[in-house]
Amino acid sequence: MDKEKISYEYFAKLDIRLGTIISAEKVPETDKLLKLSVDSGEEKPRTIVAGVAQYVDDLETLIGKQVPIVANLEPRILRGIESQGMILAATDKETLALLHPSKQLMNGSKVR
Repeated sequence: MDKEKISYEYFAKLDIRLGTIISAEKVPETDKLLKLSVDSGEEKPRTIVAGVAQYVDDLETLIGKQVPIVANLEPRILRGIESQGMILAATDKETLALLHPSKQLMNGSKVR
């Protein structure tokens, strides 16, 4: 754990909300990127580009999963696709685990 410590006020600036993955596809000409469509309780789904493709054998297993997303991350263009947030997951270099609530909640629910 060599990361710099941050204040609670800094952490509180993050807007982490729950969203449900409604579609997933590989980004062409990459081994690591997936283009996800995530229902985050807003008017239209968000597009999120995630570097998790090497951990997912069957994209269908992602559909319907509720995951926390960083909703106020500045948009970024990755391989020509605007990514509108970041999903939160954990990895030990060999396995990926999507983080998810113990109960299904409304999309857009705040993570506290």
